[in-house]
Amino acid sequence: MKRTIVLLTLITLLAVSIGPAAARDAAPESFEFPYFQGDRGVTIKAHRVSVEIDNQVATTRIEQVFYNDNDRMAEGSYIFPLPIGAAVSDLVMWVDGRPIEAKILDADEARDIYDQIVRQMRDPALLEYVGAGAIQASVFPIQPFSEVKIEIEYGQLLEIENGLVQYEYPLRTDQFTRRPVERISINVQVTSNDPISTIYSPTHPIAISRDGDFAFRAGYESSYTRPETDFSLYYGLATDEISVNALTYRESANENGFFTLMITPPVEVNSDRVIPKDVIVVLDQSGSMFGDKWDQARDAVKFVLDNLNPRDRFNVVVFSTGYRVFANDLQPLSEVDDAKNWISGLEALGGTDIDGALKAAMGMADRERSTVVLFLTDGLATEGETSTNAILNNVENSASPNVRIFTFGVGNDVDTLLLDQLYQAFRGAGTYVRPDERIDEEVSSLYNKISAPVLTNVELDVDGVMVEEMFPAAPLPDLFVGSQLIIVGRYRDDGPATIKLSGELDGARQTFTYGVDFRKNAGGEIFIPRLWATRKIGALLNAIRLYGEDPELVDSIVRLSIRYGIITPYTSFLITEDDIFTQTGVEEAQMAFEGETDADFGAASGANAVDAAEAAADLSAAEAPMAAPTMTSPGAPALRDGEGGEAGGVVGDSADEAGRRDYSPDGQVIRYVADRTFVWRDGAWIDTLYNADEMTPAEVVFLSDAYFDLLDLDPAIGEFLALGDHVLFVWDGAAYEVLPE
Repeated sequence: MKRTIVLLTLITLLAVSIGPAAARDAAPESFEFPYFQGDRGVTIKAHRVSVEIDNQVATTRIEQVFYNDNDRMAEGSYIFPLPIGAAVSDLVMWVDGRPIEAKILDADEARDIYDQIVRQMRDPALLEYVGAGAIQASVFPIQPFSEVKIEIEYGQLLEIENGLVQYEYPLRTDQFTRRPVERISINVQVTSNDPISTIYSPTHPIAISRDGDFAFRAGYESSYTRPETDFSLYYGLATDEISVNALTYRESANENGFFTLMITPPVEVNSDRVIPKDVIVVLDQSGSMFGDKWDQARDAVKFVLDNLNPRDRFNVVVFSTGYRVFANDLQPLSEVDDAKNWISGLEALGGTDIDGALKAAMGMADRERSTVVLFLTDGLATEGETSTNAILNNVENSASPNVRIFTFGVGNDVDTLLLDQLYQAFRGAGTYVRPDERIDEEVSSLYNKISAPVLTNVELDVDGVMVEEMFPAAPLPDLFVGSQLIIVGRYRDDGPATIKLSGELDGARQTFTYGVDFRKNAGGEIFIPRLWATRKIGALLNAIRLYGEDPELVDSIVRLSIRYGIITPYTSFLITEDDIFTQTGVEEAQMAFEGETDADFGAASGANAVDAAEAAADLSAAEAPMAAPTMTSPGAPALRDGEGGEAGGVVGDSADEAGRRDYSPDGQVIRYVADRTFVWRDGAWIDTLYNADEMTPAEVVFLSDAYFDLLDLDPAIGEFLALGDHVLFVWDGAAYEVLPE
């Protein structure tokens, strides 16, 4: 999907400076790209999108407010690139409440206009749209220090592929402006005659409100941001009680492909459909919990007890110097009030006997029922058995296979190795509650997600296609009402395949069968490889953190990070290392990685250890690929110091202090284009597939006839050329370097 742009021909009333894009060629002053004007120009004050999808017929209504903060009048041409393959059935366009004539261009007509503008403006950004149609219209002049509102409405039919419907909207503006959009909002309302299962956006964090099985609303809002990705939304049409939808990507027919499976249990079920479970809370009562932590922890336990299902049972174990239990065995819901009163009367004092408390909890588990253990602690073991390995062995030897452990580490003085190995070994999840976060909120948030299991001991088999390197790896977590399990992996071969999802329901084995087609030819959903790489790096980081450094793991992390542009506090060599396009450069990056991880991975507790645990967990469970970081001014804190790592994070580069790093015109060092990663080095964007040891690039002069001939090889090359006038990229195994005139 392509992003919206505005091309405005500025009528120069006074002698004024022109933007860099025009200045490069001393273009006539009447031509200027307002989005490159720095502090002066036409800006987007508001970008509102309202979408109604009724049984795959999507009606998109757009409202954009542009403001001219110049003392000059601006007028020009408005171009709205359409998604490739979109069939626009209706088009209505208004400017300040007045209807205007707009034209729908096919891909060839749009290409002619793009080429002409690129030659005139000497700026290649429009080439990203080659292969797409467009909407074109004249825009009434925008008076100095005034605004204009543009409204568009168009309809299109959305296709279904593998049971999924996809809607896309062109939101990106980062190629054209350093200025943020003041207000962005996207609201999507969907109704369907078929039940709706999966709802997923790989590009933006969305809020979802379901209205039964046949309708939902999804919303996204932001303020003062530069959109760096187009908006994409998928929703599935349910064909079974538990739905499985697949997305695939293949770079070429000769390469192994990537896939994403979205497994969605029912949104709502009758209470008798929910698997009855036993909940055992293991709560740290040591003296270090005294104060607000203890009050919040007790409130968290009471929340869990108040939200048990009718057929659930429970017990509470508290531990300090030794441990205490509410009851000698599991209790029915009728005892909840007594348990809450008992908890209210407890005080936090004494040491920390983790081993004794966990063994007591394991001894209560009923092998015939699903058992959830919520383990909350704020410190290291100081009483009884204190060895991490010994505690883990004791739990593994005493726990039954039906136990699931969910851990909560409160503060920084916790044993991250113990907590993480517990939840990973027992198909649970781990949460760290930092000093500025509330315990009760974190516990209640997780418990709401796991309160209603519908399938346990989940297994996945794929027949007809070889699949490998799946994340999460087996054993898979249980499925819960209203949740969604996303699995990513690689596949060989291609064609139709049968997916068998099995698990236990009330002690009986259930199997669900689905037909899925794995892509044979190149193409598909471009976000999947980067999402797979994100999760794999998370799993490898976790393995190094928990079990020690290994040269093969380090090599894998470095090469994945370089290829897919995954930036974390431990893979910042993409920013700080100059030469990553040779074997020598890769080896230097490996050394940099080892240096970054030594300090954090060498200790089990402390703020750095918790940071490392959270970073690995976030990557391992990522539901969307990480966005490229935005660079700050020279001298800002380095990525290693915690300024980045989250999607869209702002990072700095300590290398600037030595004057070694320069930034691209848009202030970035990393750019994602299709399934490629480009790195800014010495005034050029370089494809990380480029191998300087083995490739000699063919040189092509910017805006020459040979330059435009590159577009005829494949429209996708336009996305690479759109990066700028100095780009080095790889296509079909050959390297091409576009050089400035």
